[in-house]
Amino acid sequence: MSSLWTPGGERPVPRPGSDSPPPPPPPPPPPRGGPPDHGEGDEAMDAEMAAELADVQRQLLGAPPEVVVANHAFGLFQLAALHLSQEKPDFAAARLAVDAMGALVEGLAGRLGDVEAELADGLAQIRLAFVQVQSGRRPSEGDAP
Repeated sequence: MSSLWTPGGERPVPRPGSDSPPPPPPPPPPPRGGPPDHGEGDEAMDAEMAAELADVQRQLLGAPPEVVVANHAFGLFQLAALHLSQEKPDFAAARLAVDAMGALVEGLAGRLGDVEAELADGLAQIRLAFVQVQSGRRPSEGDAP
C-alpha cells in the first residue's frame, strides 16, 4: 500500500485493483473570503496554523518530486473511481480526472521513478472501468472500481 501526502498528513492509498477500501477524504479546506474575524485566541490559532503550514512545506520540500507527482496521480485515479462508482456516475467529472491522470502519467513518461509502471497500469485500469461503466456494464471483481 502506498500513501498519499495531504496537508492533513499521510493517507494510505490502496494499489489500483486492490480490495482495500479507500481512505476517508481529508477534511475540506476552510472557506475563503475576507479577513477572519479576530477574537480572543485567534492570534494563537493563526500562529499555530502558520507553524503547521511551515512544517508541511518542509516535509514537501524533503520529498522527492516524483513521489509527490505520483501521489497526485493516484489521487486522480481515486477521484475518477469515486465518480464512476456512484449510483448515477458523473461521467464528465470522471473523464476530467482520467484525462488529468493521463496527462501526468503519459506526459511525464520516464520521469516518475519506481512507481511509473504501477501508474501506467492504474491509468489503463481506470480507462477500462470508464468504458465499462459508460457502456452500462459495471466492472467485474478483477477490474478497477
